[in-house]
Amino acid sequence: MDKEEIEAQRRRQPEVNIGTAGHVDHGKTTLVQALTGVWTARHSEELKRGMTIKLGYAEGEIWYCEGAEEPEAYQPSPEKCPAGTVPKLLRRVSYVDAPGHEVLMATMLSGAALMDGALLVIAANEKCPQPQTREHFAALDIVGVRNLVIVQNKVDVVTPEQARKNYNEIKEFIKGTWAEKSPIIPVSALHKVNIDVLLMAMEALIPTPKRDPTKPPLMFVARSFDVNKPGTPPDKLKGGVIGGSLMQGVLRVGDEIEIRPGIRVERPGGRIEYVPLTTEIVSLRFGDLEVEEARPGGLLAIGTKLDPSLTKADNLVGNVVGKPGRLPPVLNTLRIEYRLLERVIGTKELLKVQPLRVREPIMLTIGTAVTLGIITRLSKDEVEVVLRRPVVAWEGARVAISRQVLGRWRLIGWGIVRE
Repeated sequence: MDKEEIEAQRRRQPEVNIGTAGHVDHGKTTLVQALTGVWTARHSEELKRGMTIKLGYAEGEIWYCEGAEEPEAYQPSPEKCPAGTVPKLLRRVSYVDAPGHEVLMATMLSGAALMDGALLVIAANEKCPQPQTREHFAALDIVGVRNLVIVQNKVDVVTPEQARKNYNEIKEFIKGTWAEKSPIIPVSALHKVNIDVLLMAMEALIPTPKRDPTKPPLMFVARSFDVNKPGTPPDKLKGGVIGGSLMQGVLRVGDEIEIRPGIRVERPGGRIEYVPLTTEIVSLRFGDLEVEEARPGGLLAIGTKLDPSLTKADNLVGNVVGKPGRLPPVLNTLRIEYRLLERVIGTKELLKVQPLRVREPIMLTIGTAVTLGIITRLSKDEVEVVLRRPVVAWEGARVAISRQVLGRWRLIGWGIVRE
């Protein structure tokens, strides 16, 4: 098959987001590299690099080599297909990963990253479960991810006996849970061994969900920037760019969009107000791929007609994008039905989470918006918070809750917005 045919197959957006979870150093990043290979090296432009700060997305592909035996028929790139077989692109996949695990947890729990399924990476050379394995597993449960493939990594550094023992520990860990029937695939991400079997399992168990294109579009802004070089003449200036993950609906070039809560404006007398912005979409891109319409899946960059000074330096992060008049309300007070985690995430000491207190300052993450608030009313499962900065939220929206612990903001719970 010639290069042109392969490139033609590649001209489509990622259609499914798969989260990678697991303990630090268990090889998540190496695994994503093994699954995406060429891709990340080939497209390491600023946009991709910048995007991963908030939401680590790496784009990969699942190919089927027609004429090859299974599982070898499943490959992450057409170049890996055996000679004499015909590569066919099954789908493009976006792997959602975040560098710091606290960031990942807050991102996951707040709904900023749409996850259609997950890979739970567990290293064969350590006892299972490790603290973060347990935390990430709990987080997947909370966000309702049910399509799971467990990856037993680093089998190249243990004896067959150790691998078997670790396999039994994993079995024991998931026994009696929603994930009891999830497959456990042994791999060596470093040596790219058994990646074909993993891709085959992902095709079978992490389907692309049916999306409803009639729902009003909704996107959390994770990045915003000015793409103009200093000294660009005014008539050559490009409008501001906003990046994020489309959660639902469809956006098209030429659509009018609204951005809420918008920009902060100081009124006479020191009163602070947030003013929504409206603009037109002039371009839509996924990495290097320019498209006319975008659907959920992958990380989307929207070119607009906004003054680039409004979008520069992540100025619009935390806003929500949609069609004018179809966006959820901007709120200054939230009523949240909450649950606290047992232990403070990210602390070596595994500190117990103390109950919330009235007048306590807490940090809330909703989508990509982070705001501080003061607790004004409290019951054992509901809390009312007055926000320092308004957010766009709706009934059923997810919230991650953090508090100051030992001088740092730490994740301690999660909740759902009520009314």
